[in-house]
Amino acid sequence: MTELRVTYDKTANAAYVYLTDPQVRTKSSRMYPCEPVEVGGMINLDFDEQGRLIGIEVLDASSKLPEYLLESSERLDADGA
Repeated sequence: MTELRVTYDKTANAAYVYLTDPQVRTKSSRMYPCEPVEVGGMINLDFDEQGRLIGIEVLDASSKLPEYLLESSERLDADGA
């Protein structure tokens, strides 16, 4: 099974799900915001220059993502363990 890298900043309540090889640094060239009204928050999709989805930013992450995923994520805030 492939493991995804997920970062979470509890202070900002924002998470990022990386869909790229962790060994390769991939630059986002385009961001597509999902309709906030439709999802009840903000979710941004990042694409590379070839149009491949490379990551997903989730704002208000604690209400959008499973708790186990946030608990096991790489913490970016000062309170992170």
